[in-house]
Amino acid sequence: MSFATKEGTFAYLKQFPKYAKDFYRFNGDFFVSSIGLGTFRKEPYREENYVVNYKNSVKMAVLNGINLIDTAINYRYQVSEEEIGEALEELFKENKATREQLIITSKAGFLPLEFPFPDNPYEWIETNVVKRGLAKKEEIVIDQHCLSPQYLRWSIEKSLSNLKLKTLDIMFLHNPETQLGYIEYETLLERIEKAFELFETMVQEGKIKAYGIAAWNGFLYEDTHKEYISLGDVVSIAQKVGGKEHHFKYIQSPFNLGKPEAYNFNNQKGPDGRYYTLVQAVQGFGLQLMASSSLLQLNLFKAKFSQSIGETLGTSDFNDVISALQFARSGGAVSALFGAVDPNHVEENLTLAYLPSATKASMNTLTLGSTNAL
Repeated sequence: MSFATKEGTFAYLKQFPKYAKDFYRFNGDFFVSSIGLGTFRKEPYREENYVVNYKNSVKMAVLNGINLIDTAINYRYQVSEEEIGEALEELFKENKATREQLIITSKAGFLPLEFPFPDNPYEWIETNVVKRGLAKKEEIVIDQHCLSPQYLRWSIEKSLSNLKLKTLDIMFLHNPETQLGYIEYETLLERIEKAFELFETMVQEGKIKAYGIAAWNGFLYEDTHKEYISLGDVVSIAQKVGGKEHHFKYIQSPFNLGKPEAYNFNNQKGPDGRYYTLVQAVQGFGLQLMASSSLLQLNLFKAKFSQSIGETLGTSDFNDVISALQFARSGGAVSALFGAVDPNHVEENLTLAYLPSATKASMNTLTLGSTNAL
């Protein structure tokens, strides 16, 4: 098999019998670790981001119980994908993991450029996107975002090449709300529909198994905000394009102690037309949530957490990073993502593998009636 399977992921988790029984979650397709490794770094133009290498962190994660690896073609101008590809190739050749055991996700939507940095990014876009017929100039928003089907197909196939894979388990449409304010909402929905048509085709081709939308604030804003996206509208598009058996299955959205709106802000209409939180709406539509930015790009740690947070989450014996990840994985997401270049940080975060998730009562204590638990 060239993708994650129920049998493969079950065999994987059996290697870690000492881990807490709820560290792995079954989502109907496979068993996934409740924390996953992400590969995003801020300010990708900084040379220091290319001295580090995610390869050893990926290997540390896979060898020690994390079977979800998340990336995007534009992360560090494609270098993150390439490093993951190197790590996976080595793990497979050494018979230390199999493809069926791992859930690999990527994203398409932003123009990735490439490393080393092009002297003229605009010329790179003109040469590699416009002149190749992947998109018209008017389909490229603020010189960085594009949802044309031709470009998305190229992006997915390039990601597969970078990752040295035949199939992606989940392909996310990346921050489509980026285009709002430059195009009308209805135009964005039309572009999402064309993207979903492509994704359904690529499922049939065996290049992706499922797809979703990874947004930043699109699903979290109030419904009057110019960058708001209605989950119901997107589900309707998926049903129109793929019927009842469509492959739109996932939402990726930030959820952390400083940004808990997915859990406590009723801004999304569910199937019954009533307003619910994003977590509730995702469940109501039969989708699954993946929590991104679990550590808020380390902005959570500018000051030490109050003692009550660790006590409430059952993590008072551990550091604040463990508390933050405990919160992120306990609010209804199938998995919570964190970034770590240092393999030692991956190992430290696996402390969570021995701890049960926080209870619903604990999560309610930290989120309901407050927009900031810190």
